[in-house]
Amino acid sequence: MKERNQTMSIMDKLKKNSKIKTTEVLDRSKFFTEQDMVPTDVPMVNVALSGSIDGGVTPGLTVLAGPSKHFKTSFALLMAGAYLKAKKDAVMLFYDSEFGSPQSYFEQFGIDTSRVLHTPIANVEELKIDLINQLEELDRSDDVIIVIDSIGNLASKKELEDALNEKSVADMSRAKALKGLFRMCTPYLTMKNIPMLAVNHTYKEIGLFPKDIVGGGTGIYYSADNIWILGRQQDKVGTEIKGYHFVINVEKSRYVKEKSKIPISVSWEGGVQRYSGLLDVALVGNYCTKPSNGWYARVDRKTGEILEPKVRLADTLKEEFWAPIFAETDFADFLKSQYSIGLAQKVDMEEIANVE
Repeated sequence: MKERNQTMSIMDKLKKNSKIKTTEVLDRSKFFTEQDMVPTDVPMVNVALSGSIDGGVTPGLTVLAGPSKHFKTSFALLMAGAYLKAKKDAVMLFYDSEFGSPQSYFEQFGIDTSRVLHTPIANVEELKIDLINQLEELDRSDDVIIVIDSIGNLASKKELEDALNEKSVADMSRAKALKGLFRMCTPYLTMKNIPMLAVNHTYKEIGLFPKDIVGGGTGIYYSADNIWILGRQQDKVGTEIKGYHFVINVEKSRYVKEKSKIPISVSWEGGVQRYSGLLDVALVGNYCTKPSNGWYARVDRKTGEILEPKVRLADTLKEEFWAPIFAETDFADFLKSQYSIGLAQKVDMEEIANVE
């Protein structure tokens, strides 16, 4: 008891001596006990963000990277729309360097544009100054989500000046400026419970086995909580393109196993298909099966019996197909086991010591 009292008195002394107002004992720290996780309406987007269908958008930096026309802004607005829907007084701070998203585009994702502060930006330094000023003035109780569209399209101030002076010298200041930007802003995001979504471009690394590299230098990679690299294939019926099948390649995450590949489909008619991507995982886990070509059915997990009715592929994108699977089975836990980063297994030190 004496040791515990002594420990607590030392803890109180350390806390009192700290010049940082938010210093707190770890098990009472609001940075861990009061973190938001806002779900979207798309289960596999939640899985890609947090490793669980019950998870979703978290505080910190999420980078959505990919080539042109890969729906990067669409996924960002999907997440931002879910945040605004969940938090009635929340607003979006939208930094725009591409000017390719009209008001109607926001409205497609259920976003009330009167809750969006649109800030045009011309270079990295301009973004850095305004963003840090905004973050400095916000409180942890302020519900704000930040979207940057995009990092990949931003030049540095020096790059612009060189162009005006007709200089063709290679500019190394952009990567340095971006590194400084994210190094300064990411602590604010965690301390003030703010999610920030940054759209970025990728480029092909030159070599024998070229791969997609996220633009902007190493600073973005080090600062980001989540990095997605989006790939896609056309969804065709005959020669007509009906939409795209995307794969979210999880390049970095605090919650999801790195290099996970998560499928999501987008159609021209319905936008992001809410239940897309689930079928692939359910087939692997034997929660549903393909009894014959072109037909799918749910499986009774206790008996292994194929349940009626059998449905076509299009019907596996409907709530009627998935509601019983989520309600009556452990499919949500299976998804988590496939994608979520679990705790490391406890190591038996005596057992290790006995190994020759």
